[in-house]
Amino acid sequence: MLIVAVAVAVALHAVASHLFYPSDRTPEGAYYRVMIAVNRAEPKGLFAYLETPAQHACYTIRDYRKRARARVLAAYPEPERTKEAARHGAEADAPDGADVFALYATRLGWMTRLRRDLSGIARVEVRGDRATVETVRGTRYPFRRRPENGIWGLTLFTATLAAEAERAARDFALIDGAAKDYERAQRAGG
Repeated sequence: MLIVAVAVAVALHAVASHLFYPSDRTPEGAYYRVMIAVNRAEPKGLFAYLETPAQHACYTIRDYRKRARARVLAAYPEPERTKEAARHGAEADAPDGADVFALYATRLGWMTRLRRDLSGIARVEVRGDRATVETVRGTRYPFRRRPENGIWGLTLFTATLAAEAERAARDFALIDGAAKDYERAQRAGG
């Protein structure tokens, strides 16, 4: 009988927690979901709670790195082919943007940084489509409401990801130009 009572209590707690958990359409709810992903050491779980430009940047990085690697493999001579293809491999092989984010979160220590700083919410300040969640430790996390679905997205990594997307585009342009040169040289010599 005691086992049944404990099981019922656990089930009721789970249902109550779910019913009263704040929506991710509030800054608090989005912040709590970021905390869950960090506590579970799942950077891919954090991806849904990034602002839209950060998510788009991750897909852009993947797409340009994939195109760059394909261009290298098609036109570059050895040993440059192997070296340059490997340089783009991790991002090019990523199945989607969440996987690219996970690569950067691991590579740049973002999850460790968040794990150190996350704590309970002291206060939330909302101004239009922007919000700041301040923790009891005094750390401030900026969020922006995503217009397409109303979910609040963390803006902390957007600048870095956008810069990486721009770098990936520039790298592709350089690689494409070099590949054209290699192709012209091969046609002229062959």
